[in-house]
Amino acid sequence: MDAASYATLTRQSGLMREMQVVANNIANLSTSGFRREGVVFSEFVKRLESDPSLSMASASAREIDLRQAGISRTGAAFDFAIQGQGFFRIETPGGQRLTRSGSFTPSAEGELVDASGNRLLDQGGAPIFVPPDAGDLSMAEDGTLSAAGAPLGRVGLWQPADPLDLRHEGGTLFRAEGGLEPVEGAVLLQGALEDSNVEPVVEVARMIEVQRAYEAGQAFLDREDERMRAVVRILGQ
Repeated sequence: MDAASYATLTRQSGLMREMQVVANNIANLSTSGFRREGVVFSEFVKRLESDPSLSMASASAREIDLRQAGISRTGAAFDFAIQGQGFFRIETPGGQRLTRSGSFTPSAEGELVDASGNRLLDQGGAPIFVPPDAGDLSMAEDGTLSAAGAPLGRVGLWQPADPLDLRHEGGTLFRAEGGLEPVEGAVLLQGALEDSNVEPVVEVARMIEVQRAYEAGQAFLDREDERMRAVVRILGQ
């Protein structure tokens, strides 16, 4: 197989990966706190022993779109939305993770947890406890939770110490292995949830573009295959 075919095959593989990412974005149009992803293509140069170096396309890196999404009012006391930078910090069985999805409920023990039972952490990294008899719960814009005028804790907002360290783990969860730092200046809203920041028209247009590029690459490979078959037939005569 010649260099052109190798380069096209790696491009096809990257386009297929991008199609999967776009499809996942579209599937999460209505997922609260979801962050759109994109695929980054880069050049990979392979040194060959006897032939010139081979340049191929690599699409192993992903970019995360952290733009602010719209806010939807729910009126639920334990629904929180972030306006500005930062993530909620939650404790999962696999370790601490970040999320923008702010739908929580009190557990049987009185701790605020998400739909999967992961505990919401405060600015000190401890679970937030809401007594069963706390009454009406209110939250200030800085994340301070109070019941009947008595403070219960402050919801912490965090971001990776290195912005490039953020990794999408699945759904609305993110991982930052290089350390976290607190975020100041963001506003927390009670009784609201942040929408997904996926733009459906943009994603559908991108899906069509990727599909056409994939079809063009496949047509090239088919022509190359036919060319090599013709060469074999001629040389075999």
